[in-house]
Amino acid sequence: MANNASRTHIRDFHDDDVDGIVRLWQAAHAQEESPVYSLAEVIASCHADHAVVAMRDERVIGAAIGRAAHAQGWIVFFGTSFDDATDAALLDTLERRMAPLGLGKLSVLVPGDDDNVSALTSNGFEVRNRLRYLERKMPVQRREIDLLKAVGGRVLPRHLWEDVAGMRHEKALLEERLVIPLGNPEIADRFGVVPPRAVMLFGPPGTGKTTFARAVASRLDWPFVELFPSRLGDATGGMAAALRSTFDTIAELEHAVVFIDEVEEIASRRGGEPPSPTQGVTNELLKSVAEFRESEGRLLVCATNFVRSLDAAFLRHGRFDYVLPIGLPDELARRAIWARYVPDSAAPAMDFDALVAASAGLTPADIEYAARRASQEALARALRNGEENIADDQLGSADYLAALRATRATVSEEAAAAFLEDIDTIARL
Repeated sequence: MANNASRTHIRDFHDDDVDGIVRLWQAAHAQEESPVYSLAEVIASCHADHAVVAMRDERVIGAAIGRAAHAQGWIVFFGTSFDDATDAALLDTLERRMAPLGLGKLSVLVPGDDDNVSALTSNGFEVRNRLRYLERKMPVQRREIDLLKAVGGRVLPRHLWEDVAGMRHEKALLEERLVIPLGNPEIADRFGVVPPRAVMLFGPPGTGKTTFARAVASRLDWPFVELFPSRLGDATGGMAAALRSTFDTIAELEHAVVFIDEVEEIASRRGGEPPSPTQGVTNELLKSVAEFRESEGRLLVCATNFVRSLDAAFLRHGRFDYVLPIGLPDELARRAIWARYVPDSAAPAMDFDALVAASAGLTPADIEYAARRASQEALARALRNGEENIADDQLGSADYLAALRATRATVSEEAAAAFLEDIDTIARL
């Protein structure tokens, strides 16, 4: 959401939201003689079924209301009076609330003469016929819900891909190599492209590898399962057994993006006397990757900050289709990151060119730290001055530049140079 003085947040429906629902319903159906669902049906569904609302300044500015019938979910009412981001957040939240019911699809009927369906079509719904029947397939089917819970998986909000600003080269690479072949296999077949099964992301810490993995899952609309090596080590029977059991469960899912961050913890170089304590885990992981590759509809994404430390067998052809570098944010990405953290009221007078130039070599997390530090220091200064009307328009470029000077870069020049060498010697695009 934008950094406005007032923020929008999504929550479950409360009884005292009825007046806001009535207002939204009247605004949405002001020109209709016979809406699909009457106001009485909508209010009844708010109490008996599933409803979420968008709030701003204690006012209901949007609502999404759904009910379930067997494996079919229906949106009884969807209306906002704000923006596209609120539309997307409402639909995503309603879907997550209804997902445990095991729905096969989520559908909506709108009047045949209603052309205002862009909020639905841009969030995965498709117009099916002249009755303006729209539906989208639920990412997780009924039989898969318990399986997904067992491995700690979840369905991510849509639009995470669009939220990754800048980084055009990396996004284009992931789009061409992963998203299109997996999301549109018929197009891949036409060009003789085999959809990938596994990909390695490498780069300095804090450069957004996890963000890209999540964005790919969101873009594909597949469940996201993140495996944590540290948690596997706490399982009964040891890490290797836990890894094998987890991959066996994932194999029963129709679709999934499986993500292992800091994979070097369980895939480091083998050898030595005595053997490394993780050697058995590395062997099990190599076996699991080979078996994982035998099925369609799933993608394994591993990430590492230390690609040189990985076992040679782990990176060879036949296990990972691509070994892709994810580096520091480019100028466009840094500008987008700054725009995310600079309050809207301070943005018109902000020298973004100076901020972008001064933050070269910083990770997204570094920039976020500097932005938050600048805001905190400006607030503390205002409080010390005893100003009655404290406003964020007291923030200026100088505050952010000062915070940048106090920010230590996560990635050293040596690490950045080593990353460039790894691109030449290890990357497989």
